[in-house]
Amino acid sequence: MTEAAAADPVHAFIADTVGQNDVVLFMKGTPDQPRCGFSSVVVQILDHLGVGFVGVDVLQDEDLRNGIKSYSDWPTIPQLYVKGEFVGGSDIVREMFQSGELQPFFTEKGVSAA
Repeated sequence: MTEAAAADPVHAFIADTVGQNDVVLFMKGTPDQPRCGFSSVVVQILDHLGVGFVGVDVLQDEDLRNGIKSYSDWPTIPQLYVKGEFVGGSDIVREMFQSGELQPFFTEKGVSAA
C-alpha cells in the first residue's frame, strides 16, 4: 500500500478491494442493476466472457465516487481492475473486447473465463 493510500481511508479501501479480488469493477449501480449505460456495457462483456468479478457501487458513497477517480487518475466510471492493474473504462474494455484482445488478456493474467 502506498503512503497516500495509508493516509486516505478511501484509497486504502480501494487498494484492499483491488488487492483481494482478481477482477473488480467500480461501477454505478450493481452487476444485477447497473445504473448507467457504460457500467452496463462492461458488466455485459464480463458476463459474456464468463469472468467472475466483484462489482463496487460508487453511487453509495460520494467519497468513493471521487476517490476512485483520484486513485486511478482516470476521470470516468466504470473502472475495471484485473489482478490489481487498472485496465480502463467502458470504451477501453469495449475496444479490447471487439478487437479480440480482452479474452487473451484475462488468460495472460491467470483469470479464468467460461
